[in-house]
Amino acid sequence: MRSSEDQLANDDVQAAWTYHERTKHSPASVRASGHRLDWDNQPRPYKLYRDVSAISLPGERPVAPVSAFDVLLGGHTAGGRADQIDFPTLATLLHYSTGITKRLRYPGGVMDFRAASCTGALYHIEVYLVCRDLPGLEAGVYQFGVHDAALRRLRRGDLRGAVVDATASSREVAGAPVVLVFTSTYWRNAWKYQDRTYRHCFWDLGTILANLFTMAAAHGVPASVHLGFVDAEVNRLIDVDGEGEAALAIVALGARGASTPPTPAVPSLHLDTVPLSPREIDFPAIRAMHAAASLHSQAEVAAWRVAAERCFWPPTPAEAPGTAAQLPTLGQAELPGHSVEEVILRRGSARSFREEPIRGDQLGTLLRCAAGEIPADVPFGLSHGWNTGYVIANAVDGLQSGKYALESSARALALLEAGDFRDHAGRLALWQRLGADAAVDVYFLADLHRALDCMGNRGYRAAQLEAAIIAGRLYLAAYGLGLGATGLTFFDDAVVEFFGPHAEGKSVMFLIALGRPAVPPRRGP
Repeated sequence: MRSSEDQLANDDVQAAWTYHERTKHSPASVRASGHRLDWDNQPRPYKLYRDVSAISLPGERPVAPVSAFDVLLGGHTAGGRADQIDFPTLATLLHYSTGITKRLRYPGGVMDFRAASCTGALYHIEVYLVCRDLPGLEAGVYQFGVHDAALRRLRRGDLRGAVVDATASSREVAGAPVVLVFTSTYWRNAWKYQDRTYRHCFWDLGTILANLFTMAAAHGVPASVHLGFVDAEVNRLIDVDGEGEAALAIVALGARGASTPPTPAVPSLHLDTVPLSPREIDFPAIRAMHAAASLHSQAEVAAWRVAAERCFWPPTPAEAPGTAAQLPTLGQAELPGHSVEEVILRRGSARSFREEPIRGDQLGTLLRCAAGEIPADVPFGLSHGWNTGYVIANAVDGLQSGKYALESSARALALLEAGDFRDHAGRLALWQRLGADAAVDVYFLADLHRALDCMGNRGYRAAQLEAAIIAGRLYLAAYGLGLGATGLTFFDDAVVEFFGPHAEGKSVMFLIALGRPAVPPRRGP
C-alpha cells in the first residue's frame, strides 16, 4: 500500500519545476551537448506483439459530409448518438489520427509518415481502445497496430467500467461506447531527444488529438479528453508497465448511452513484445517526472478534478503598449471546401518556407481556428485555458511586422513592439532558418505557476497538451488553406525575454511556424 506521502506526490510541484528547468534549451546547453545518434540502436517505430492475432480494420472508410473549415471554425459540432460508432467509423478515426498516410521511398528503404506530426518522426505514441460490442467489433481491449492497420485484442469482454472507475466516474467516460487510451513508449523518442522527451509526449499527443477531435466532430461523434485518472489502473488494463510505456490521456468517444457493466478484477497479462532496439537506454528524469504527476486513487482523481475547476480563473493579461489589430477572416465563399480527410492527407511538416507574405485574412482565419473549443475534464483552450498565444509577424499583408500578444478570443493581436524580427525568430528557434523564413511564428506560453497551483505536477501535462492541441488545429488550418506549417523547438528563456514584459512569469510550451512552403503540399496515397 502506498503511503500518504506517495499519494500526495502530485502536490509537490517542485518536481515539475526541476524537470522544466533541467530540460530548457539555451545556446550554452545546445553547444555543450555531446549527444550523437546511434543509428545501429535506433528503436523501431511500432509496437509488435509476438503471439497476439490481428483483426484488420475495414478497408472502406466513411467520408465526413462537412468540410474541414465547417468544423475548425465551429460551424459544425458533434451531435451524434452512441450507436453511430461502428467499426468502419472507428477505423476512420484511428487512421486519420494515428495511421500511415504517406510513404517515402529512398535508396535505403521506405519511411512511413503518419496522419499527425511528431517530433523527429519517431512516432512514440501508442493508442489502445476499450469498447463495448460495436457493429462489426466485439467488446474488448485492443491495441491499434499502425504498421498493418489492424487491432490486436488484449482482453475479451466489456471492461469500460475499469476506465470509469479509474476516472472516478467521469460523466463523459461513463457510458461512452468507446474509450481510447494514449501512451508513450519513451525510448522511441528519447533515442534522439533524451530527457526532453517528456515534453514531446504531450506535443505529439496533442497533434494527434487535434486530428481526432476534428475528425470526430466531422463524423458526428462526441469526443473529450481526460487527464484525471488513476495511472496504475489504466496501465494495468492495457498491459503496460508504467515505466518504459505509460498512459498519458484518455479520450471518450460517443454520446453517453447505456451504463457500463461492473468490471471484475483485471489481472496483469505480461504479453510478450519484440524489443524496440538492441539496447534500450533508461532516462530516469522522464520516469521521475511522470511518477510525480501520477494519481493513485479515485479519491485523489476526484479531488484533483474539483480543484482544477474551482481554482481556475480567466487570466488577466499584462497591458500591451500598442493598440490591438483586429484580424479579418475569410468569408464563407472564400473558404476551401476540402474535407477533413483531404486536409490530413495533404498535411506535412514544411522543410523550408519562401520569404513571401500571407494575407491578413488568412492569418485571421488560422488563429480563429486555433481558438476552437477543446472538450476536456479540466479548463482547456485559448479562450479559457492555461496558454497565451504570442506572434512574430514577419510577412503578413495588412499587418505591421512586429511581435504581438494574441487576445484570448483570437480576434485581435495586441502590438508589443513593431519591427523586423526575422533574425530574432530564427535565433529563438535554435538558429533554424524555418523560424526566420516563415511568414508567422506562433508561440504558446503557459502561466505554469497557475497551472501547477491548480493541478499540481499534473498541470504540467495539461499545459503542454493544451498548447499542442491548439497548434495541431493550426497545422490542419494551414494545410486547409494551401499553406505550410512546422513545429520547432526553441530557447526557452530567450523566448520569454523576447516577449517581455508581457510574457513575464510564463513558460514556453510550443512553437509553430506558418507560411508559404517552398515545396507545395502533396496529397498522400
